[in-house]
Amino acid sequence: QVQLVESGGGLVQAGDSLRLSCAASGRSLRNYAMGWFRQAPGKEREFVAAISWGGTRYYADSVKGRFTISRDNAKNTPYLQMNNLKPDDTAVYYCAAGQLIDSQLTGIRFWGQGTQVTVSS
Repeated sequence: QVQLVESGGGLVQAGDSLRLSCAASGRSLRNYAMGWFRQAPGKEREFVAAISWGGTRYYADSVKGRFTISRDNAKNTPYLQMNNLKPDDTAVYYCAAGQLIDSQLTGIRFWGQGTQVTVSS
C-alpha cells in the first residue's frame, strides 16, 4: 500500500507563490505517473498537472505558464510550484498516482488527503 501526504498549502494573496509537496511512503511509485488535482467548493475535482516517471509534464490550460510540476524519484515525491496565484486557484489540492492516457492522469490508484490553498484578492 502507498500513502500520499500533501503539504505546503496555505493562505496567500493574489500574485504570490506556493510550493506543494507530496510525500509518498509504502513502496516505489516507479510504475506510476503522479499529479495534482484540485476541488473548489461546489465544483467537481479537476485535473491540474501530471508528470511521468521519465519527467514528461502535462498541464491544464488554466495553469499553463504559472504552475510547474516536478518529481524527485529518489524521494518518491512530486512537487507543484504555483506562481502568480489567482483567487480562482482557491481549492483543496490533491496528490494522486495513476496512469497517463491521452495526456490525462487517470486510473488513479492512490490519493492524498488534500491540502487547502486559499488565494485572496
